[in-house]
Amino acid sequence: MRPAAPRASLRRQLLLGLLAPVLGIVAMGAALLYGFALDAANLAYDRTLLASAKAIGEQLQVQGDGPQAQLAASLPYSALEAFEADNRSRLYYRVSGFRGEMVSGFEDLPPPRAAGEAPNTFAALVHFYDERFRGEPVRMAVLLQPVAGPEGHGMATIQVAETLQLRESLARSLLLRTLSQQAALIAVIALVVVFVVQHATRPVRMLGEHVRGRAATDLSPLPETMVAAAPRELLPLVEATNGVMARLAHLLEHQKRFVRDASHQLRTPLAVLKAQVQSARRGDVDAATALAEIDHTVARATELANQMLALAKVEQLRQQGDAPLLDWADILRAVALDLSALMAAAQLDFELETAEAAMPVSSHEWALRELTRNLLHNAIKHSPRGAHLAVRLQLDGARARLTVADHGPGIPAELRQRLFLPFAAGGPQAGSGLGLAICREIVATLGGSIDLVNRARGGQVDGLDASVELPIAMSGEPPA
Repeated sequence: MRPAAPRASLRRQLLLGLLAPVLGIVAMGAALLYGFALDAANLAYDRTLLASAKAIGEQLQVQGDGPQAQLAASLPYSALEAFEADNRSRLYYRVSGFRGEMVSGFEDLPPPRAAGEAPNTFAALVHFYDERFRGEPVRMAVLLQPVAGPEGHGMATIQVAETLQLRESLARSLLLRTLSQQAALIAVIALVVVFVVQHATRPVRMLGEHVRGRAATDLSPLPETMVAAAPRELLPLVEATNGVMARLAHLLEHQKRFVRDASHQLRTPLAVLKAQVQSARRGDVDAATALAEIDHTVARATELANQMLALAKVEQLRQQGDAPLLDWADILRAVALDLSALMAAAQLDFELETAEAAMPVSSHEWALRELTRNLLHNAIKHSPRGAHLAVRLQLDGARARLTVADHGPGIPAELRQRLFLPFAAGGPQAGSGLGLAICREIVATLGGSIDLVNRARGGQVDGLDASVELPIAMSGEPPA
């Protein structure tokens, strides 16, 4: 089994998300700063190079007259020591005559380059560039110096080169000083970010500790104090957690009620079945009678178990979400056909009336069939033999209305609402008392309503109208 990948930490993400851009900006700033510091150092030390070149130019003189005039220089290297900042830098020079001939200095110094288009910030015919001399980088200054004397005049070329150690050392010093200040600033920012993140994530940790410390059966909503202390960004999580708690509490209560009702309701038929088996073994009744009694008890227990499972299934369908579109009229006709044998056995005069238009209802097929079957089955069970049973499915505005009208004894007013409760039967022969409870749960799940109304004629109860209304689904898709 592959080990689980480490979970991303919100605290780490916030720290990286905040500090990484700061470090990137500091790195870019350091690169730019080093360039600026090097330019500033070049500008400062270029002035020294220019001063060195001018000092050399002041020592030049002209010998000869006319075309024979030559440039002469008597300049010892020690004269440049005053321009050397310290022993980390070295100065080299070369003086070229009027015709480019070597006059004085280092003969192996590279010849001067032509002046580029860069602007000249100095009031002299000078330009600067980077060069290499004797295997190391140098900064070169080339000065065109007019030289005049009693015997002639001309333009001398003076080159002065300086090694770059001192310039780079100054630029690094400026960079390190600035970086040390920025490092201190980053440290302060990191501490502030850690404190802010720690404080901002405290409600999340409190919420986790509170939920972790709860008992397994505690499904109550989160305390109001915790909800009030939660920041606005956590409110959706808190509300969703409370919603999940409420749904889990509802499911747990439904499960407890189902187990309690099942244990209570199934105990009686099982006890009766055991007594009947013992009576048959003792020979208290003949075999045919004993088998008939056992069959009746098993049938009632089976019906009870099926209805209890149906009641539990309604809750499962409620949790499944969106349901398909079904034509209620098609389902009604199919259920009536399934129950036709019971109607024929009771010799009922059955009448079915449905609207010509489709009745699309958003529902799972099992729920709609169970609702219709229970209503028809109750009407068949309570209708007198040979009576009239009318079923009508009509469109009433944006709702579909199903009316099952029987000619039974009706329901007393004090029992009308109680019959929708589980195991509330209308009499000793009325069954388990789960049929109408199942109908009410299905109708509530589908967003409809159910009602039982006695139908009167001449001051006497002439039967019962069981009426169900369900919303018509407004959709362009055809019902399934």
